[in-house]
Amino acid sequence: MNLSHPLLSASTEAKKKAVFSKLVRAAEGTVFALLSSLPLFPGRLLRRLAYRLLFTDVGAFAYIQTGVSFVGSSQISLGSSIHLHHGVRIRSINHHSSIFIADHVNLDAGVDIKACYQDIEIGQHTYVGPYTCISGGSIKIGDNCLIASHCSIYASNHIFQDPTINIREQKSSFKGIIIGEDCWIGSGVRIVDGVTIGKGSVIGAGAVVTKDIPPYSVAVGVPAKVISQRDANTPARFSAQLFAEQYQN
Repeated sequence: MNLSHPLLSASTEAKKKAVFSKLVRAAEGTVFALLSSLPLFPGRLLRRLAYRLLFTDVGAFAYIQTGVSFVGSSQISLGSSIHLHHGVRIRSINHHSSIFIADHVNLDAGVDIKACYQDIEIGQHTYVGPYTCISGGSIKIGDNCLIASHCSIYASNHIFQDPTINIREQKSSFKGIIIGEDCWIGSGVRIVDGVTIGKGSVIGAGAVVTKDIPPYSVAVGVPAKVISQRDANTPARFSAQLFAEQYQN
C-alpha cells in the first residue's frame, strides 16, 4: 500500500486538525472556566485583559459578569459597552461560523447563542431577554431591537423525509432569519427558519412566526398573523392587554 497517496495524506491531515481543534477547545474551556469564576473587581480586570487576547475583537468598557462561557473565541467579536449577564453562553462551533455582537448590546441572564455553519450578528443597542435561545445558520438582528425573555430564534431545521433513517442521522437545512431594526419581540415568541421580520415590527407574546412579516406590522397568534400596521398618527397602545384582546377575537 502506498502510504503517500494524496487521499490518505489528506485524511491524516484532517484527523490531525480535528484532534488539534479538540485540544484547543478543551484548553479554551479550562481558561474560560477559571476566568468566569473570579469575583469582584480583580476578576473583571483579569477577564478584560485575557479576553482581549482570546477574542477576535473586544471593544472598550465590555462588562462580562461571572458565569459567562464561550466556545470558539477566535470567531467571536464583542463590541464596546456590551453587557453580558450571568449564565450567558456564546458558542461558534466550527471555522465556518462567526458571531458578531455590536456596541451597547445587552444579553440578559441565561441567553444562549450558537452559530453552527454561518454567521450570527446582533446590532447595536439591542437587548435580548433572559433565557432566549438564538441558534443555527445565518441570523441577523438589527439595531435597537427589544427581544423579551424565553424567545426561540432557530435558523435551522431537521430533514426527516426518509422514514428508514433516524431523523438525527439526516441532514439539516439552513435558510436564515432576519429581524429588522427597531423590532419588539414579545416574551415566548418562536421564530422559525427562513423568516424575515420587517423593520419596526411588533410581535405579540407567545406568537409563532412562520412567514415573513412586513415592516411596521403588529402580528400576534399561532401562527402569527398581522393584525395592524403601526401608524405615527395613532397613539401607541401595544400593551399586553391589547394582545390578549386580539387573541380572544
